[in-house]
Amino acid sequence: MAHHHEHEHHTHQQGHGHGHGHVHDDIDWAEMAPLLEAQAELFTPLYERALSWLAKEVTEPGLIVDAGSGPGVIACLFAETFPGARIVAVDGSEPLLQRARARAERQGAADRFGTLAGELPDVLGELDYPADLLWASRSVHHLGDQRAALAACAERLAPGGTLAVMEGGLPARFLPRDIGFGRPGLQARVDAAEEDRFSRMRAELPGSVAAVEDWPALLTAAGLHHTRSRTFLLDLPAPATDRARAYVTAALTRTREVIGEDLDADDRATLDRLLDPGDPAGVHHRPDLFVLAAHTVHAAVRPV
Repeated sequence: MAHHHEHEHHTHQQGHGHGHGHVHDDIDWAEMAPLLEAQAELFTPLYERALSWLAKEVTEPGLIVDAGSGPGVIACLFAETFPGARIVAVDGSEPLLQRARARAERQGAADRFGTLAGELPDVLGELDYPADLLWASRSVHHLGDQRAALAACAERLAPGGTLAVMEGGLPARFLPRDIGFGRPGLQARVDAAEEDRFSRMRAELPGSVAAVEDWPALLTAAGLHHTRSRTFLLDLPAPATDRARAYVTAALTRTREVIGEDLDADDRATLDRLLDPGDPAGVHHRPDLFVLAAHTVHAAVRPV
């Protein structure tokens, strides 16, 4: 599977990184590409801080693997952050990998940028050599047996190599609690519906195994040590830029499509009004729109 980060939580944030809602694995990732890219591009300041945190301890990696890379926004940031490294973007969707290759070419990194299409985690066995840094942004939670997936990732690390997973954090916020119509607290109710949908998605995955989502403990169980976690903030205050506004509009549109039936009629009506381009109180025009999100990275090292 590919998980496209963002996608995710939160909505399950969109997309591959998702901010959209949480969805199922019959999801058409290629169709999601524009949303995944827009989210990842908007979240670039957060990812850059996460990568610079990793770079403090991961020095001069030879091979960096992005497992569940989606359209390659983060993989290309790795290419920038580590100019001496070879990058391999791994994903279940070849159309998304085509976008990743095109992005690497645009930024002049094509000569050290490769892609590998196939299902995680098994496809990692096709890597030519072990990774010095293996990154998985919101991809592990799309795999039935997360513990086994982390163990497979750990096996693909060089001795002293680092596995970093972006999982958890906080759901994004776009609007004040009271937006002037509807029942206050809409986003909290959307979060609750998305948590339930996410649990159903996990339960329906092939080979689904329940696991306590204690990521440092899961990394330790995979045979890694020196676990560390850090949360990175994306804080784009009001008034929102056009790009932030477009992202929020796309994220809430997806929320309405994916979990609309899980909300009550009043909340559906509130979302419809928010998404109406002609409504001055909608997200297209509101002056109080913002983007505030927090993503957590958990990292650990394969013993030498």
